Amino acid sequence: MLSRPPASDEAIRQAAPPVSPGQVSALIAVLGALTAVAPLATDMYVPGFPTMGAALHASGSAVQLTLTAFLIGMVVGQLLIGPVSDGWGRRRLLLSGAGGFVLFSLLCAAAPNVELLTAARFLQGFAGAAGMVLARAVITDCFRGADVPRYFALLSQILGIAPIAAPVVGGAVLSLSTWRAVFVVLAVLGALLLIAVVRKVPETLPPERRHGGGLAGTFRTMGTMLTRRAFMGYVLVLGFTSAALFAYISGSSFVFQNVHGVSPTVYSLIFASNAVGMLIGGVTFARLAARVRLNTLLITGLAVSGTGAAALLVIPALTGQSLAVSWICLFVAMSGVALIFPATMSIGQNLGREAPGAASALIGGLQFLFGAAASPLVGLFGEDTATPMAVIMLAALALAGLALVLLAQPWRAHGEVTAEPHDDGRH
Repeated sequence: MLSRPPASDEAIRQAAPPVSPGQVSALIAVLGALTAVAPLATDMYVPGFPTMGAALHASGSAVQLTLTAFLIGMVVGQLLIGPVSDGWGRRRLLLSGAGGFVLFSLLCAAAPNVELLTAARFLQGFAGAAGMVLARAVITDCFRGADVPRYFALLSQILGIAPIAAPVVGGAVLSLSTWRAVFVVLAVLGALLLIAVVRKVPETLPPERRHGGGLAGTFRTMGTMLTRRAFMGYVLVLGFTSAALFAYISGSSFVFQNVHGVSPTVYSLIFASNAVGMLIGGVTFARLAARVRLNTLLITGLAVSGTGAAALLVIPALTGQSLAVSWICLFVAMSGVALIFPATMSIGQNLGREAPGAASALIGGLQFLFGAAASPLVGLFGEDTATPMAVIMLAALALAGLALVLLAQPWRAHGEVTAEPHDDGRH
């Protein structure tokens, strides 16, 4: 049982704090930055791995573990902070998360050995998770109707592009200083965000709308959501799609540099062009979301991404490896991902609207859990062809399709943003 009956949409709308048009722009800008900082911190320091290992007298696998620790911290942080915020409110947890991110980033910069760096990275990920999970909850608190998918489209673009842009930004920092400077830059970003939260983000969950029952009641709410077939269907669609995205992020450097022989500079340009594909997909979603059913956009995104991944597997098998084919296929696949992310986030948050923090925790936590699980798989199955990456991407997208059909059942229009009461997918 939920600790408090869900409020009606009208009651929620009336209880939400008034946000003027001027405040909306500033609020969304801060929420976008909060969403970006943890993904940036994920692999911004990756170009410095070789020098880190030498400086800390650590093996390559030990240095890689610092990345894994951050991802685990980010998953655990979202799963804990999200539901807790439904009982405690958003603002103080956002402030604590931003402050902790600054502190632990500085600890990473000063770490004398890889063991302390690994522990600090876990804590940095945990603190950084607050901004990601609570940004979605704040949007659900404050907005209704077509505004919700429009703003989630922005957040999903940031979530998709930030991990892609991070190594490029990190490389620029490393060209001027050592790997420790990357964490100093992250600390500065965290401090700026802390100031922005203090000035621009109000408490969006007033006491009368918070869940009672303490921590036990809060996590009972999350447990209830885990039993909702439609909600978990959309969460799994997002999770498996994230696995496909992270397989691309981790495997594309091998495909383009080892298989096709391009230079690191050319690879960066290819990587950036595929990020443009995600931007185009996100802008398309934002323009269509007010006129086209979210489930229709989701199905379209899966079809587009699946086509790109399937072509990446089939065409080289028939005609041989080709740089142009790999590039175009991955551009298509990433463009489809940009439709899937905001659609699943919007629908999932709408289905979990009586406990936005818990819903956001499951959406974000499983998204990065699946992504972290998929990242090392490409390297395990070989780096001499694009086949392992294509197979993993296609398998993940196929599983997303199964979750959509068997659990989410989009023909039932779960979670659509309308002015009328809608099915909450609890059966």
